[in-house]
Amino acid sequence: MAKKVLLFSGQGSQYVGMGKELYDKSEGARQVAKTACEVLGCDICDIMFNGPQEELNKTINSQPAIMLCSLMALECAKEKGLEFDGVAGHSLGEYAAMVVSGVVSVKDGFELIKARASAMQKAADENDGAMYAIIGPTPQEIEDACEKTDGYVVPVNYNSPVQTVIAGESAAAEAAGKLISETSTAKRVKIVKLNVSSAFHSKLMQSAADELLEFAKGVEFKAADKEFYSNVLGEKLTDFSAMPEMLAKHIVSPVKFTSELAKMHEAGYTDYIELGPGKVLTGLVKKTLDGVNAVNIENAETLEKAF
Repeated sequence: MAKKVLLFSGQGSQYVGMGKELYDKSEGARQVAKTACEVLGCDICDIMFNGPQEELNKTINSQPAIMLCSLMALECAKEKGLEFDGVAGHSLGEYAAMVVSGVVSVKDGFELIKARASAMQKAADENDGAMYAIIGPTPQEIEDACEKTDGYVVPVNYNSPVQTVIAGESAAAEAAGKLISETSTAKRVKIVKLNVSSAFHSKLMQSAADELLEFAKGVEFKAADKEFYSNVLGEKLTDFSAMPEMLAKHIVSPVKFTSELAKMHEAGYTDYIELGPGKVLTGLVKKTLDGVNAVNIENAETLEKAF
């Protein structure tokens, strides 16, 4: 029997208008949105649906907005009869995955993402950081270039065999990207600056990790009721007894998404369904795994195609 895993989008995928069709279509989606607005203390739907883009791009808004869009997409998919066996998220997408797999309640999920986004926004304001997606070169070439670059820059997202994201001090990250372009043996090299406010998943976020740890200690966590794949481990998480520490580590650790996909494939997952804005994760699945199905659900059109 085919196994299905739900994938939840990460930061940088936000765009004005995301989630509007889902909100209009589903009462379940509107209930999730109501909870989000109550917890956040603002009309996050207005920012999502109407912008402006500059406001939506702020970490303090983009993280809960992307999570809300993902959960609204799930509500619509459930109404179509969606069933699934596992969950995984890319960076902040793990918070939606925690909600969906019963690790935390919807309310606590938004409380956590509110605290995370606030802490990361503060850390971003205090640090001059940037992130670049490097497409083409091998992870080893990218690691070597980062080590040779003056200043602080490290690989932080292992997204596919031909896509790795680097993060660090702005000047160092830019210099590493240039060095990679000049020295890589890849036939094609593409460097893309990401639409984020700082160097996430690097040591520049340590203050945010410390702040989130203290907040998370007051949240109730349960074991997942679906198979849960972890960015930090790069494989299935089975021990949920130290989630505050895991979430703090998550902020300053690389996202081992390629390893996660490999483990899911080994475990027999054949259907990969991305829920949330854009189709970045769908593309990564298609580039990484052979013989699997990958679709994204972000609006009414993609919902109908998926079913």
